[in-house]
Amino acid sequence: MKIGIHHRKGSFSDRWIEYLEEKKIPYVILNAFDNDIIKQIKDNGITHFMWHFNQNYFEDMLQARTLFRSINQIGIKTFPNEESYWHFDDKVSQKYLLEALDIPLVKSDVFYHQNEAEKYIENTSFPKVFKLKGGAGSINVKLVKTKQQAKKLVKQAFGRGFDAFDSWTVFTDTIERFRRQKTLHNFLRIIKWGGKGIFVDKQYKVFPKQRNYVYFQEFIPNLSYDIRLIVIGNKCYYLKRNTRNNDFRASGSGMLEFAPGKFNLEAVDIAFKAARQLNMICVAYDFIFDENDQPLVVEISYGFQPYVYDQCLGFYDKDLKWNKTDVNLEYEIVHSFLNAYS
Repeated sequence: MKIGIHHRKGSFSDRWIEYLEEKKIPYVILNAFDNDIIKQIKDNGITHFMWHFNQNYFEDMLQARTLFRSINQIGIKTFPNEESYWHFDDKVSQKYLLEALDIPLVKSDVFYHQNEAEKYIENTSFPKVFKLKGGAGSINVKLVKTKQQAKKLVKQAFGRGFDAFDSWTVFTDTIERFRRQKTLHNFLRIIKWGGKGIFVDKQYKVFPKQRNYVYFQEFIPNLSYDIRLIVIGNKCYYLKRNTRNNDFRASGSGMLEFAPGKFNLEAVDIAFKAARQLNMICVAYDFIFDENDQPLVVEISYGFQPYVYDQCLGFYDKDLKWNKTDVNLEYEIVHSFLNAYS
């Protein structure tokens, strides 16, 4: 066994490398963007390849799936695996996948022709939640309160389209977070992300316009939080995310709680069962609860922000029992990946 890693500082690979060194498992750092990357993988005798590729980097989204699918053909195991990466950062793909597997999803509707979208608008109720396929932290999510708003979005979707990066939302969210939590960290965040909101970073400018489809999700009223559940192997980690002030969005709010409170534990059971159906080594779910307290998946992902989850206080096991312990999700990922494909 020899592990190849595409390393980016500040990603999962920081701790993947620490784990491999501690366990004395042979590894080599490779550049997935090298023209001769396939030759390097073969020459180094790589059996497993790991890359925490990121939806915010166009080159990652352009290259990662292509490379992984190619080396899968010669027997090399990858993290994420194909079942994890093909629908990554694509809410529309996830809609079809979760519906196919009968995993409880917030009701979602997608249309690829303007006339069909307009008919839907005339026959549905509002508000609805409008989303683009990609984007994290709620940056491409809008509450649509009226038919008139929906028609305007549909016209834009089948016309000039939408920027893949909602810079104004990033800017306003950053300011709101600083007003709520006046810390040095959040001040520096304003400088970084507020600047990206005003002067769109060049890495986002290369993403193509989002057009020729519209995606709506059912709006669940009176929500004050959602929960993030992350299943890795036989462990399910918990995080509560409170909604922004006078807003329905929880993702990206920065208002986090790590001690598990009372919630319908059926969500944990669903998370474990769905992970098996999805065949994902690591899967992060965003759950909300409807008016009958039934858990519904909003979206899924193989990846998430590193280090935040160090504050988790433990995990649920498959018997839905809470186990208090220190948490290092990156170690859990590489451990579960190598055990699954040893």
